[in-house]
Amino acid sequence: MPGLYLAIILLSAAGVGALDWRFRLAAWRSPGRTAVAVAIGTAFFLAWDAAGIALGIFVKGGSPALLDVDLAPELPLEEPFFLAFLCYLALVVYGGIDRLLRRGDAEGAA
Repeated sequence: MPGLYLAIILLSAAGVGALDWRFRLAAWRSPGRTAVAVAIGTAFFLAWDAAGIALGIFVKGGSPALLDVDLAPELPLEEPFFLAFLCYLALVVYGGIDRLLRRGDAEGAA
């Protein structure tokens, strides 16, 4: 089913975004810094992918879940979406862990 992979990435991002909204962990706490961090992380990993593709380490492979649209040889359209999701997820997880640790410190001091 073409587009299934992209749909799952976007659905997952919506779920992480809902958690972020509820607990104000990243984008809902600091949208500018979150956008910059996601953009820098995505650019870094796209460069990493480009190097891996140039060295013949990374290949696209075939899957009926992909849209079959390539941004470059061996770089499917879904890749930047996945990388941005991965960076956003990392920020939300970091924000959650930071909040839990701060709450633990506050409870320990009381």
